[in-house]
Amino acid sequence: MNNVIDKVKNLKSWIIDIRRDLHKTPELGLEEFLTKEKIIKYLEEIGIDYTTYPNHTGVMAYINKNAKTTVAIRADIDALPIIETNNKSYKSIHNGKMHACGHDAHTAILIGSCKVLYDMRDELDVNVKFLFQPAEETVGGAKLLIKDCCMENPKVDYTIGLHVMPHINTGMVELQYDSMSASTDTVNITIEGKQCHGAYPHQGIDSIVVAGHVICALQSIVSRNIDPTDSVVLSLGLINGGIKENVICPKVTISGTLRALNSDTRKYAKERIKEIVDFTCKGLGALGSVDIEEGYAPLVNDNFVVDIIKENAINLLGKDNVVFRKNPSLGAEDFSFFLEHSKGAFYNLGCRNEDKNILSPLHTADFDIDEDCLEIGVMLHVLNTLSFAKL
Repeated sequence: MNNVIDKVKNLKSWIIDIRRDLHKTPELGLEEFLTKEKIIKYLEEIGIDYTTYPNHTGVMAYINKNAKTTVAIRADIDALPIIETNNKSYKSIHNGKMHACGHDAHTAILIGSCKVLYDMRDELDVNVKFLFQPAEETVGGAKLLIKDCCMENPKVDYTIGLHVMPHINTGMVELQYDSMSASTDTVNITIEGKQCHGAYPHQGIDSIVVAGHVICALQSIVSRNIDPTDSVVLSLGLINGGIKENVICPKVTISGTLRALNSDTRKYAKERIKEIVDFTCKGLGALGSVDIEEGYAPLVNDNFVVDIIKENAINLLGKDNVVFRKNPSLGAEDFSFFLEHSKGAFYNLGCRNEDKNILSPLHTADFDIDEDCLEIGVMLHVLNTLSFAKL
C-alpha cells in the first residue's frame, strides 16, 4: 500500500491541474466533445491504449493482461446547465454550464488511476477498463457504453464507481450494502372526458374532477400497497388541463416520477399505477391511459465488493473515517446499468472542508470540492483494483 500512496502523492499536483482544466470547460450530456479531446490528450500522454466511439462521446482506456479477472472503473464526464458563481481561477468559461456535480473530479481521479495502474502494468495480474462515460445527468450514458460492448471482450467481472459528496468531510468515505439508489421512471397520465358548458356539467365529463380522484387514489400505492419498510416515491409534479373558466375540461395530463429501490417493487408499482388510473377513470365515465418512460435501474451494490472497498478504505484512512449510510437514497445513478452486467459497488468520497469554506451541496452554483479528495480517490481505485487481482 505504501508504494501506491507514494506514487499517487507524487502525482497530486498533476491530478489537481487536470481537474481544474476540465472544470473550466464543462459540457452537457452528449456534447462533451472538448472534454473527450482532453481525456484523449491525457491518455496519450500516459501511453495507455484507448477506444473511442462514433455514436457518442464516451472513451474507454484499457490494460489487457490476458488475466482471468477484469475490473472496470467508471467516471462520468458531463456537466449541468448552471451558471457558476465561484470566483476561482478555474471557474467555468462556458456560460450557463458548470461542473456542479463533481464529474470533473471523477474524471481527474480516473485519469490519475490510469497513470498509476499503467505505470504498474508489469506487476498487474488483472485486466482493467477505464470507462469515461457521457450523459449521466441526462439520458443514462452508461447504456451507450454497454451497447458498444464495454463490458465484454474481455467480460468485466467487477465494476467500481465513486461520487464526491459534500456532506462528508475530505478523508472519509461512505459505503452502503445492498440497495444504494433508486430506479427512476417518468409517469405520464392522460385523462379524457367530455367538454361542455360549465353551467351544465351534467352534459359532460369533467376531466379535472376525475384527475383529482386519480391523484388521491395514486397516493394509496405508497401508503397502502407497498410494505412500509420498502421505500417508494410517487411524486406528481406537473398537471395541465382546462380551456376556460366556464368550460368543463375535456382533457387533463399529469406527469411525475416513480422511484423504487428494487426491481420487483418497481414493477408492481407500475402495474398499480395503470390499474388505478384505468379503473378510477372508468368509474367516473372518463378514459385514462398511462405511458411510463423507463429511466435508470435501481443501484444495488454487491456486498462482497463493498467489503473489499471497506477493507482498503479502513487501511488507508482509518476505521473512524469509513462510515455507512443509514438508508438508501431515492435519488438515481446510472452506474446501476453496469451492475446489471457485473458484480460491483458504488460509494461516496468526502469532499467537504469547513476550514476552506467548501460546504455547498451538489447541483448548486457555488459548489466546489476540497481537492485533497482527489488523491484519496485515486488511491482507492488503485488499491481496489489490486485487491481483485488477488481473487
